[in-house]
Amino acid sequence: MSVAFSMRETGSSEDDLQAVESMGRAARAAADVLATATTDTKNRALAAMAGALRDGRDRILEVNAEDLHRAATARRPAAFLDRLKLTAGRIEAVAQGLEAIAELPDPVGAVIADWKRPNGLRIARVRVPLGVIGIIYESRPNVTADAGALCLKAGNAAILRCGSDSLETSLEIVTCLHAGLAAAGLPEAAIQLVPTADRAAVGMMLKGLGGTIDVIVPRGGRSLVERVQNEARVPVFGHLEGICHVYVHEAADPEMARAVTVNAKMRRTGICGAAETLLIDRSILDSHGAAIIDALIAEGCEVRGDDAVRGVDRRVLPASDTDWGTEFLDAVIAVRAVGGVEEAMEHIARYGSQHTEAIITDDEAVAARFLREVDSAIVLHNASTQFADGGEFGMGAEIGIATGRLHARGPVGLEQLTTFKYVVRGSGQTRP
Repeated sequence: MSVAFSMRETGSSEDDLQAVESMGRAARAAADVLATATTDTKNRALAAMAGALRDGRDRILEVNAEDLHRAATARRPAAFLDRLKLTAGRIEAVAQGLEAIAELPDPVGAVIADWKRPNGLRIARVRVPLGVIGIIYESRPNVTADAGALCLKAGNAAILRCGSDSLETSLEIVTCLHAGLAAAGLPEAAIQLVPTADRAAVGMMLKGLGGTIDVIVPRGGRSLVERVQNEARVPVFGHLEGICHVYVHEAADPEMARAVTVNAKMRRTGICGAAETLLIDRSILDSHGAAIIDALIAEGCEVRGDDAVRGVDRRVLPASDTDWGTEFLDAVIAVRAVGGVEEAMEHIARYGSQHTEAIITDDEAVAARFLREVDSAIVLHNASTQFADGGEFGMGAEIGIATGRLHARGPVGLEQLTTFKYVVRGSGQTRP
């Protein structure tokens, strides 16, 4: 079943919602095919998808420009528009990402562990696909290709629901993905995009589409994730907002602290791994802190700080209580002076989202304590939070950073999109 059609070609909202109901059944049938598809077949599909994206680049850019115009007219913020925008370079990066997924080892069928019992039974724990994965995300059209491709390589069917702002672009991308599936002889229903912006479609997915969806992956802001977690009747890989911290300890190298903090905040402000809060030991506020703040402001970042931080640089704006728990996704950072690692960790535990935190210090003992005690999906020592990415971890593309504790935590890549079963081989054993 193909759902790669434009909103201009859909019927009524009721018709679209009826189409969503049938997507689940089509996805389940496609998942049965993918579960036994060979690695070569899946890789051929991915390569063909990459080629189709390149061939369809001009059309994708044309449709994306229309989505961007509508979003700009609706006065969406600049950071939102940056996440929505595609360029020739970004499309090429997406195509290369699909080719990189094809190069990754196929997790399906991999033996995680095996052992032999005294009675002669041989037991193996083997990776198998999850089945049908529903992915709900917001304005990033590149997620359409990344998520669909990752699910495919892991042997899963995907039902995608993007934000309304990126719907036309995502529909065009799915057309390319379908071309790749067809080239490899795989069903188009392996990757489907919900064809309506009606919010009722999200509710239908959260109920499981008649038992056909095995897991939901939300990727977006707090309101989206909280709705998914509150309403879902199927398991959820939680991807909460990225309220990421950089903590500059008193034993930090000043130049490293400046470079890492600026990169963590300003490399790309609109990604979930961007630093949103900077914590600095009071003892180095005048030295390290002043230089870091000056560098951030020079890069065009708005700095909001507590009284101690404002005393270092009068350009710093006063921070409000809500700033400490805000994912700005923009060139804005909240800065607070702390009395040491204990206070820094207390702040992170209170205001963080258990996504990604970094400590900058040359004190190995303090670093070890921070890495051990901070309860986030990713913790770093002397490195930018912008490395919170499956590709940077050598895992290939990712669907998102899971901040929960069950099944998947951190980058959700190929292995995290599988489960396992036990394969037991005997020679006629019976249990006494």
